[in-house]
Formats: sequence, structure tokens, C-alpha cells
Amino acid sequence: MYSMVTTAIARGLESVYVQVEADVSDGMPVFEMVGFLSSEVKEARERVRTALHSCGFKIPVKRITVNLSPADVRKSGSGFDLPIAVAVLAALGEVDGKFLEGSLVVGEISLNGKVQPIHGILPVVAKAKESGIKRCIIPYCNQAEAKLISGIEIWAVEDLRELTAYLRGKPYVEKEPVSENKAGQNKPEPDFCEINGQNSVKRACEVAVAGMHNFLMIGPPGSGKTMLAKRIPGILPPMTEQEQMEVSEIYSISGMFPQDGAFINQRPFRNPHHTISPNGLSGGGMVPKPGEISLAHNGVLFLDELPEYKKSTLEILRQPMEDKQITLVRQAGTYRYPSDFMLVAAMNPCKCGFYPDRSRCVCREADVARYLGRVSKPLLDRIDICVETPLLCYEELTDGCKKSQNETSETIRNRVMAAMERQRRRFRQKEISHNSQIPSKDIETYCRLREEQNQYMKEIYQKMELSARGYYKILKTARTIADLDDSEEILLNHLNEAVCYRMQDKKYWE
Repeated sequence: MYSMVTTAIARGLESVYVQVEADVSDGMPVFEMVGFLSSEVKEARERVRTALHSCGFKIPVKRITVNLSPADVRKSGSGFDLPIAVAVLAALGEVDGKFLEGSLVVGEISLNGKVQPIHGILPVVAKAKESGIKRCIIPYCNQAEAKLISGIEIWAVEDLRELTAYLRGKPYVEKEPVSENKAGQNKPEPDFCEINGQNSVKRACEVAVAGMHNFLMIGPPGSGKTMLAKRIPGILPPMTEQEQMEVSEIYSISGMFPQDGAFINQRPFRNPHHTISPNGLSGGGMVPKPGEISLAHNGVLFLDELPEYKKSTLEILRQPMEDKQITLVRQAGTYRYPSDFMLVAAMNPCKCGFYPDRSRCVCREADVARYLGRVSKPLLDRIDICVETPLLCYEELTDGCKKSQNETSETIRNRVMAAMERQRRRFRQKEISHNSQIPSKDIETYCRLREEQNQYMKEIYQKMELSARGYYKILKTARTIADLDDSEEILLNHLNEAVCYRMQDKKYWE
């Protein structure tokens, strides 16, 4: 007898449908599987055979052939176990095939027949709903995640015996999802009011977030760079439903979906150590998974001690920072993951951390140049805002600035959201949402300057020896500053402030 079961494999954030065909016929007794299979899928043969035996099903002495099509798509992962077992049972006549019509089956099976959870359920179920599939049969432990997609029937099963009963006509009874602690999300964010001093850097943080500009802080150790960076998510606006869905799908594929089974509603803040590998940052592996730049999608990627990262690792950032996505091409296929993040970086100006203060810095000029040279000029060109974080004097740290006098993150966030709303209205007919994304062909439209401002920028361009990208970055930053001031026109003071955010390039990297 012949049977066919539909399943799916995640390819990036997309799902590719796979048809699992099973045929049981006379011939030499063998359990054969074909269809461009990875090693873990080939091992499903033994898992399925043992699981069927453990659940009391007798496999006849016949030839069993399982084909996973299309044959030109490499099949990887452990989610094929359950559809293979169901296809074999249907071919043996143990279950009613009518219940498999319009259904998608996915899950791993242990040797005793228990159905184990898998990664990537959320995008699989979302794609199934879009495609008109009426029912998804999934592992019980993935139920809370799958239930986030409304409008599609979900059968969550704990073991093979239970599923067999349902496929023989027993009415499906929905079980309560796994009870988990829901305190993992909505953790209180660190607040800007907790930081005394560094008012100019706080202002730079506000400008950077308002236009989603990439941001670099340079200063000696202990000046507050990391504290400031960790508070940046607190002034970002709440995520929209679409953004929550995008981030949740990425974390589902990565196996990092929250245990409470709710959409991720806080913007990601990723802070990888400087020893991270290129694959860890970009994504990859034998079965490609999202890297840190994708896990930071719609949030913040914070790179502390920027020059300590391998230069080859940092250079990976250049293309995703421009394209807002990364494409991984592997033998198994092409995987695309979004990477629309705000880069926040921090670094010391030299190995000891005190350059250019020669009363404290012990580094030679060649050592300083070598240290700063670990960050390439093309990467710096993609960072819109660069500021110094000086050490605070005693008065700034204590009496001069008290917590009650500092602006809260909520106050700053309100100004940021007002500026973002102006951008939303401005770009409502475009496929962009922030000033940092303005394409060069639209600079004249959205960053128009008067004659006085044009003459000023001409002098700055020549004096600072800017690249075309650096020039456009200044205009985009000035556009954001104008939005914070509720000004449709970019004024000279807006340009002045934007230029100040590029002055560190000349000071340190000239």
C-alpha cells in the first residue's frame, strides 16, 4: 500500500514543504529511505522502527520504501521522524488516511514512542496557515508556541499511541499547555536616570535611537560606556505586532523561544563576547542557524571592546548593516535571515585606555595606531554617530548631578517616539521607516539644504576629507536632529551637531 504525509523544513525564515511517501510491498524485507537526506534524517529509520515496535505495532516482513520529495532539497533536522512514522502506519493500514488530508505533521520521536519538541515550529505553522493547510500535528511541548498562530487547527500529541488513536477516529481533546514561569519577559529595563553626568553622550544616544543610527562610544575604562549601552533598549519604542512576529520566528528557529509561549515583546539586546567566531556572528553551521546579527533584529547589537574582535569577524558586519539581511549560501541551500539591527559599539582609544592623555597613557604612537587600526575605515563609514565618553569629575558623579535631576528613559523615549512618528509620516509611501535607511538617490528629497547650509557642508566635506557615504551619514543624522526639534528644515545648528558626531574619525583614525 501507498501513503503520503505532508511535512515542512525551515529554510531561513521560510518553510519548504516536503512530501513523505511510504510504500509497503512484497519483496526482500528492508526499510529503505531516499530523497537527499542528511545523516540525522537517515537515522530516523532506526528511531521510527524501534518506536513502532515499542508502541506495539508489528512491522510485516515486507519491503518498506520511504521517499522524501522534492529530491533536490537536502533534508536535515529531526522533525521528519513523526511524519515518517505516520506515513508508514498509513501504508500498513493502521490509521485512516482521510485524517491526513490537509494536515501537516512534524516532530521527533524517541525510541519509546514519545514525541519530542523541535525548533522552528512558529514559522512552520505560520506558513501552513498562509498555504491553506487546515491542521498541524505537532509535539505537545510546542503547543504554546504553535497556538500563537490563530485560525488553524492544532493537534498537540505526547506520544505515537495517542496520535494513532486520533488518526483512527478518536475525537481530539486539547490539553492544557505546559505550565511555565512567565516572569522571563517584561523585565524592568535599566534607566538613564541612574547615570550621573555624560549629558552629551546621553543626547547622542537619543539622536542615534531616534533615527536608528549606528553608534560608537570611545573613552577610557570606567567612563560609563557599557552602562549607557545597556540603557539604550529602554528608549526604543515598543515593538509592533509584525516586529514581534519576526523576532519570535528567529528565536523559534534558534531554539531560544521563551518558555512561557508568548511572543517576544521586548526588543533584543545582544552582547556577544569579543571571542565570537565569524559563524557565531553571521550565522551558519552544518544546519545554518541565525547568528547574533539576526538575533539582534529589531533591537540592539552591542559590541563592547570593539578592537578586540577579530578584524575578519568585524568585516562581516559591513554588508548586513547596509542590506538589513544576511544571505548564507551552503551546500544544503540558501538561507536568508533578517538583520535590521542598531549597532552600538564601545572601545578604549588605546590598549591601556587613556590616549590621548599623555600624563596617563603609556602606549607608543605606533601601538595606538595599530590598536585603532583593528577597526577598518569602511566599517567606521557605516557608523553614523561617534562620541567620546570622558571620565567624570567628582562633582559630576556626586553633588553636581543627582538621580532625581536626571531625565528618565521614559521622558527620552517620548521624544524619540515623536521623532519616529514624523519619519513614519514622511516615509509612508516608501519601503523605509527611519532616517538612517534613506537611500542616496532620495537624499536631495528628504535632506534638502539651503545655500548657506550647502556652503557649510562643502567646507566640511573638503576639510574632513569625507567619503560620499560619510557625507550622506552626516545629512541623515542632521535630518534626525531636525525631527527631534520638530523642524521640517535642516538648519545650520542641526548640521553642526551632526558634524560633531563625526569629528572623532579625524581625531583618532587620521
